[in-house]
Amino acid sequence: MTRRLPYPVFDIDNHMYETKDALLKYLPKQHRGKVGYVEVNGRPKLVVKDHISHMIPNPTFERVARPGSAEDYFLGNNPEGLNFREFIGEAMDIIPAYQSPAPRLELMDELGIDQCVMYPTLASLIEERTTDDVVLTHAIIHALNEWMHEHWTFNYEDRIFATPVICLPLVDEAIKEFHWALERGMKTFLVRPAPVPSRFGGSRSMGLPEFDPFWAEVVKADIPVTFHASDSGYQKHLMEWEGGDEYLSFKPSALREVVMGFRAMEDTLAALICHGALSRFPDLRVLVVENGSGWVRNLLRQLDKAYRVMPKEFDEHPVEVFKRNVYIHPFLEDDVKSIVDIMGEDHVMFGSDFPHPEGIGDPLSFVDRLDGISEEAKAKIMGGNAIEQLRLKVKV
Repeated sequence: MTRRLPYPVFDIDNHMYETKDALLKYLPKQHRGKVGYVEVNGRPKLVVKDHISHMIPNPTFERVARPGSAEDYFLGNNPEGLNFREFIGEAMDIIPAYQSPAPRLELMDELGIDQCVMYPTLASLIEERTTDDVVLTHAIIHALNEWMHEHWTFNYEDRIFATPVICLPLVDEAIKEFHWALERGMKTFLVRPAPVPSRFGGSRSMGLPEFDPFWAEVVKADIPVTFHASDSGYQKHLMEWEGGDEYLSFKPSALREVVMGFRAMEDTLAALICHGALSRFPDLRVLVVENGSGWVRNLLRQLDKAYRVMPKEFDEHPVEVFKRNVYIHPFLEDDVKSIVDIMGEDHVMFGSDFPHPEGIGDPLSFVDRLDGISEEAKAKIMGGNAIEQLRLKVKV
């Protein structure tokens, strides 16, 4: 029997596995050949600008890791010391519910999920591999958004909300893409937590005033921005110590956990606050998804110190800005009570990362980790807060 909770359940972190034509179907002719698929030793690989990416082991997704197969790995239950690939075990054949909305609704009913945000999977590797050609970045991302809207829509039966991706290098193009998606019913959108590449070389903080025209449109539309874990280019910090040339999500590295951690997300939020964007736009709502919460306390400590040392660099206390503008999705293994104490019960959201292996195989089991939290707060965390931030009606 399907488990049901006594309040609406909104999962802020669900994923699709894109079909093979997702990046290609709507790619303009002048950019074709710059992204595609090849076989390497009998295995499909994604090629971006003549670079063969190994970040996603099987980017065509005929076979995928089982949902939640790494759950115990991240809970620290690995007495045999298996590496990530060994731990997740045998892959499974893809099922329709991972690639199409109608069967996904049936699966959501089985899992006890009323509504969810649906993120792409392939999008996480595109931007970092096209930083030297931001025109191409925008073209590929728009092609993916076109496919996503056709295949999933941005609002499927008021229950599944697929999220378009918006990249920021060309601000006018970003604004155009935002309105294109807004006209098609989007409820939130993805931005990569990373410095924004420039068409003239180098990169810039998205918290600087040159990006204000974009954030102004977002606030005017009353749409939250979502920052989801991605390849943010921070592999370079690990490569300085271990070598290599690409972020490999399935390759184990203890040093990566320490050197990279969630640094990209911390830096992105710090930039938005220290460069003033979240003070110039106090109504800009920032959803931080699949980045956990273990880093929050230390970042707030650093922001507080920066304010005490140089208060004139800030228009208001940065810790208060963070707590006002930011909403956190903790991992299953995190101390959820602690992050609720820091952020308040209105700023914490449930997400399962289903059906990824590092996610929760039984999404509703997350509620069993909410010891010491009131039933009213549980209802907010498990659905109410996300419903409120996406300005939705309850759908049960």
